[in-house]
Amino acid sequence: MPLTTQPQLIAALRSDLTAANFSVDAMTRMWGEDAAAALHRGQRVPALRGLAGRQDPLATLARVLVLGLPADRDQLAHAFATLGVDGAIEAGLVDAAGTPLVDLRPYSFVDAHGVGGWWIASDLGELSTGAPLRVDHVLGVGGASTTLSGLMLGRPVATALDLGTGCGIQALHAARHAERVVATDISQRALDFAAFNAELNEVRSIEFRLGSLFDPVEGERFDHIVSNPPFVITPRTDGVPEYEYRDGGMVGDALVASVIAGLADHLQPGGVAQLLGNWEYRAAAGWSASGRAASGEDSGDGLQRVGRWIDDSGLGGWVIEREVQDAKAYAETWIRDGGTRPGPDFDRLYGAWLDDFEARGVTAVGFGYLTMRSDPRPLRRLERLDGPVGAGLGPHLAGALAAHDWLAGLDDEQLGREHLEVAPDVTEERHYWPGAEDPTVMSLRQGGGFGRTVALDTGLAALVGACDGELSVRAIIGAIAQLLEVDELALRAELLPRIRDLVFAGMLTSKS
Repeated sequence: MPLTTQPQLIAALRSDLTAANFSVDAMTRMWGEDAAAALHRGQRVPALRGLAGRQDPLATLARVLVLGLPADRDQLAHAFATLGVDGAIEAGLVDAAGTPLVDLRPYSFVDAHGVGGWWIASDLGELSTGAPLRVDHVLGVGGASTTLSGLMLGRPVATALDLGTGCGIQALHAARHAERVVATDISQRALDFAAFNAELNEVRSIEFRLGSLFDPVEGERFDHIVSNPPFVITPRTDGVPEYEYRDGGMVGDALVASVIAGLADHLQPGGVAQLLGNWEYRAAAGWSASGRAASGEDSGDGLQRVGRWIDDSGLGGWVIEREVQDAKAYAETWIRDGGTRPGPDFDRLYGAWLDDFEARGVTAVGFGYLTMRSDPRPLRRLERLDGPVGAGLGPHLAGALAAHDWLAGLDDEQLGREHLEVAPDVTEERHYWPGAEDPTVMSLRQGGGFGRTVALDTGLAALVGACDGELSVRAIIGAIAQLLEVDELALRAELLPRIRDLVFAGMLTSKS
């Protein structure tokens, strides 16, 4: 049954959710933090035990809408005091027997604009249905969703595009900093959920359009584009289900390459695109998307493949690879994601995945974040950062882009006249052999952002240690050269590029 489009029913539901305090904090208090953590792992028994004996509206809403369990008519009438049981049935939340038809749960976050929260509806998951997902399944807020929303720059813009909106979570986030948002998806079912979620949360600056990739916005440009595209690499083989929320219908990683290729025609000058993606690592011989042997330009390192896509797009790009899975582990992850449990079906799908990877020479798959800009100041960075990261990376990314632009306007002579300071979240570590006077290993550690660790030698350690805003970079390097009895010009040539990297990373900041 489709969700309602009637504003009066949605308003009544909103009233009931508000009256019950249907929120992340309230539910966590109700069943406890351990149960909440178990629920995130796909286990509902601890949460259900936490509801034992409770018949209040919050408990009933949590049992039905979050845990996916039925309730009787009296319980539903108490929980949906304004909407009513018949209204809940008409709205598409439950059937006549009180069995839930959708997943609807609270979602909370912190971004550049402060603390926020919404209610997000999506399809019931495997936990509730006990069966593999339907191919047109509309996913709720998952790990990839929160990753991308946390990366959003959050700068005020006139227009934003959410490419492949799904349940609409990224469009909702974009609406916090964009005056107008266009959200597209190839699935009408997804757009229906997204429109319901926008209305439920009283966000009315989003326009929803049906179509593939950039087709619904042909000829339009945006200040900010975000996308959690269906990037999962799935075999194009009969009998292998293609889930709309994750499978883009193209061979290999061609979907991500296509999104990158289309960005230049849809970004305003100075516009920024942010997306997630997968990319293939291939055997040294190289293979084309059709399975034929290819030139060396299409082989090997997955991160370099993404770099070539960006170069071809004509845009600037910053790619951060967070993880690389070998082909076998990747196949296992996504077969299980579709709800297929170990057994004959699992083995059949596993074989199809491995056949596809072997035919195209794929040895591993990378995952990461891409930030791309339509800007005359060149930006091209390809990085592997697999350590823990801080929450809310959007402001950090914005700061890095601003630092890049500042550095692009400074030659080495001008940089030498700057007064720099060490960021407050940066610490230095030194390791010594027992009894030794001099350290054997020195490093800088970043507490926030991407939690970078930078190896130090004597010269760089001395420079960073002296960056308190009082002396210019050039004066500090001169003093270090005298102390170490080395050539000042040579030391300057060695340290200035490393200073630029530390400023970009946010580990050093300009006093001015």
